[in-house]
Amino acid sequence: MKKLMSLGIAMSLLWSCGDAPELEKIQEPNEVQQQDFTPISNDVLESAVIYEANIRQYSPEGTFEAFTKDIPQLKELGVKAIWLMPIYPISMKNRKATDDLSIEDIEDEKEREKYLGSYYAISDYTAINPEFGNMEDFEKLVETAHENGLYVILDWVANHTGWDHHWLDEHPEYYVKNKDGEITDPINTETGETWGWTDVAHLDYNNQNLREAMKNEMKFWVEEMNIDGFRCDVAGEVPTDFWEPTVAELREVKPLFMLAESEKKDLFHEAFDMGYNWEGHHIKNEIAQGKMKVSDWDDYMTKIDTTYQKDDYLMNFLTNHDENSWNGTIDERMGEAKWAMLGLVYTLPGMPLIYSGQEYDMDHRLKFFEKDEIPKEKSEMWPMLEKLGALKNTNKALHGAKESADYKRLTTSDDEHVLAFKREKEGDIVVFVANFTDEERSFSVDFEGDFTDFETGEEDFLHPKEEMTYPAWGYQILVK
Repeated sequence: MKKLMSLGIAMSLLWSCGDAPELEKIQEPNEVQQQDFTPISNDVLESAVIYEANIRQYSPEGTFEAFTKDIPQLKELGVKAIWLMPIYPISMKNRKATDDLSIEDIEDEKEREKYLGSYYAISDYTAINPEFGNMEDFEKLVETAHENGLYVILDWVANHTGWDHHWLDEHPEYYVKNKDGEITDPINTETGETWGWTDVAHLDYNNQNLREAMKNEMKFWVEEMNIDGFRCDVAGEVPTDFWEPTVAELREVKPLFMLAESEKKDLFHEAFDMGYNWEGHHIKNEIAQGKMKVSDWDDYMTKIDTTYQKDDYLMNFLTNHDENSWNGTIDERMGEAKWAMLGLVYTLPGMPLIYSGQEYDMDHRLKFFEKDEIPKEKSEMWPMLEKLGALKNTNKALHGAKESADYKRLTTSDDEHVLAFKREKEGDIVVFVANFTDEERSFSVDFEGDFTDFETGEEDFLHPKEEMTYPAWGYQILVK
């Protein structure tokens, strides 16, 4: 096997900023395309990439209309599902200005106006945040996605409402109360302390009428707005015995894709299709920072193999709205390791996520409670996501949903620092090999075969007796 160039060099040779491929103009979808649109299914999800859309920060306008114009482009990245961050009106009472302050703490009225609050402090589950447009604009977004063969899921916040929600006046019995009978913000049940989400009021699922009301709010978007599923915020904090009958009834309307922001395994028995790979993500961060080794990753993969059922799967990511705003950009957390980690995200079992701005090499933390904006110039990340998306969409060895391709760890002569594994399904094979350290390493892989290098298109050969040398954070994706 040839010596591997560092990814930075390879990227600069393959794609300079000026030479990044231009996207073809896509014609308006015709009626035939719209008729061909079919309900979401596991066949679609096996090869899907999911895109998290932060409407507020996606464009200067921060509107549905501006985002809808770009939906055809997302197909170029292999995206099949769009997850919209919460699109509902945000409560004014106790609205967050910063992580520690509410707008009531800001004396200057003009200063207050710039704080738009958290998307997750909802005042009305069946209305549209006027920041983004109106219901007709939302309908156009969904229609455009469907015309382009993409599916739309909504961010659903079942654990709490904003303090302006009409239930607080009409149904105070829907909420958790303290010993003095006062409605509380969400409390950590293990420590008894607040999570710090002071802009929201905690819902009480011991109340059966709340369960019925919440189900009906969700049903509105399925029946009336034709959405294709939900990403459910802190899903593990809401009882599983609420989710299971609720999702079953919603699926009587149409097939749905359900994503849980959780790794709680019982959620995936009946209610949810996919969960978050939070633990795996944190290990990737730690490896990139030299705090963990590949052996820690192997231990984790063994753990999830024994924790979950065969048809459970997780979402893999380098970033999302929480990571970017609160824990740092990809470059801050992963540095030079980011390209190898991106390759890992796309070759693991599960579904890869792209967060708004990632495709444009976003290098700043988006403000969470104020208007901000992602960059819109294609550089290194866009063409790489385009290539990875095409591979994910077309190679059965990267199937990652309920009928996922097999994952087999390949032995190397340096398993503490080098990760190598094989994915295989119906004759397709993909091999991932990476030096997950910040120094050059030589090693061999106990596997044999002829392959094509995913990035260069060159033929390559793996042999267990051949030593190869990878630079710091060097990696290859080999396809057969």
